[in-house]
Amino acid sequence: MAPYWWERLPPETTPPPLPAQADVVIVGSGFTGLAAALTLLRAGRSALVLDAGRPGYGASTRNGGQVGSGNQKFRVRTLIDMMGQKKAEALLHEGVAMLNHIETLVQDENIACHFTRCGRFRGAVQPEHYDAMARDMEDLKRHAGVDSFMVPRAEQDREIATTFFHGGAVLPQDASLHPGLYHAGLSERVQQAGGVIMGGTAVTKAQADGTGFVLQTSRGTVRARDVIIATNGYRQQVSQFCRQRVVPVTSALIATAPLPPQRLRDLMPTGRMYGNSARVFAYFRSAPDEPRLVWGGRVGRNAPAASPRAYAHLARDLLKVFPQAGDMPVSHAWSGQIGYTFDEFPHLGRAPDGLYYAMGYCGTGVSRSTWFGRKIALQLMDKRDGFSEFTGLRFPSHPFHWAAPAAVPAFEQWYRLRDTLNI
Repeated sequence: MAPYWWERLPPETTPPPLPAQADVVIVGSGFTGLAAALTLLRAGRSALVLDAGRPGYGASTRNGGQVGSGNQKFRVRTLIDMMGQKKAEALLHEGVAMLNHIETLVQDENIACHFTRCGRFRGAVQPEHYDAMARDMEDLKRHAGVDSFMVPRAEQDREIATTFFHGGAVLPQDASLHPGLYHAGLSERVQQAGGVIMGGTAVTKAQADGTGFVLQTSRGTVRARDVIIATNGYRQQVSQFCRQRVVPVTSALIATAPLPPQRLRDLMPTGRMYGNSARVFAYFRSAPDEPRLVWGGRVGRNAPAASPRAYAHLARDLLKVFPQAGDMPVSHAWSGQIGYTFDEFPHLGRAPDGLYYAMGYCGTGVSRSTWFGRKIALQLMDKRDGFSEFTGLRFPSHPFHWAAPAAVPAFEQWYRLRDTLNI
């Protein structure tokens, strides 16, 4: 089932012949790979971007288009307890830089993708969540300078037409974009700069040969000086190091058919990005180019991903928040893989086998992937600007990493039960 965002993608083209040699081969043509390629090309290097599917087939064109500072995975106090105040603050400030970087990139490269600083409303699904959010927003301001404000339940109708939430927090600097158009714009800039992007070219092996790497692909062999792995939640066969550290988790979305514009404005008067405080959270928004409601969450486990039944729970969740939306027809349903790590931090660096990598965005990949793609390209070129506070973080695996993908549904059901029982 095709994502709604794909309606604005350029048509697929037949890939050119695979060259025998390349400067840098990038495995994965999502935001990470394209940002890395563009950075390399602007610095005078050349780049060949390879993807097993169509370019952008993965999460980059399947997400909700929500752009934040990547600070949503841990409460600030938890992050400080884990990392110490100095390191935690450095990580938080780099998260803010990620968000600002996307805006600058879109403006500098003139990418028409409906980028807007619309802000984000995060609803409290339990009364005590509201108080915890308020404390966290105070900490976020104190330690990272991020502005926010709380909206009590009695006033939340100015943000969202629901009584489901017990108030919420607004991050006014968070943003949104059209992920399909953003990907198309990045692809166009890469190719205009001399980069080559090839879909239908699965890389199956990368063998060091003393002067670089020999890559086996589904379309032949290519020799490269350097290699960047940029596949995130789509498991690849090239790097065992990365495969043992990133767990694919399925996220799913639905989109309604076009609606009367006023009806969407009545539901979401401020036109923000929206989410909630549940462990198995939902996220939703208005589409930027048509009056549609886009709603995302986890995929249903009682049906194959290609079946409409796999998305029925998303419609039920939508109706819990907006019971007045029962007559809205659903026109699109799709899913994709996000990459989770065992420590819930994103990671970038160079693996022991010499391959560079950037991945593990844990569901906040729009801003993180663009930033990490740029950073890993700068690190490959040994540029001072390649420094990232995330580079030095230990990238943990797990003795039972091979079983993690199969265990994900059980963990999701456990978290869903905890949300239901508020435990």
